[in-house]
Amino acid sequence: MEKELFSLGDKIRMLREKSGLTQAALARGLGISRSGVNAWEMGLSVPQVQYIVTLAKQFNVSTDYLLGIEETSTVSIKGLSDRQVAAVIELINCLRSGETD
Repeated sequence: MEKELFSLGDKIRMLREKSGLTQAALARGLGISRSGVNAWEMGLSVPQVQYIVTLAKQFNVSTDYLLGIEETSTVSIKGLSDRQVAAVIELINCLRSGETD
């Protein structure tokens, strides 16, 4: 199976949308203009290092993930019971193995 490659802008857009944020809301949180976020998402510019770090923290991913250095992302298990964590791990393993049942 061929892996999809997403640009930094694509990842910012996907993470922003997954978080339920508008471009304007993300921009306000970062102290920049909405057009700045739009330019990142359109690939017209790239965020400065300080914003890469802030975005990684906000979206709970690594800077390496945002920059395309590694394919892994993190999932916060904060607040989950041991049983729930085990279920999440089992689901991930099922998805990796291609099981559907």
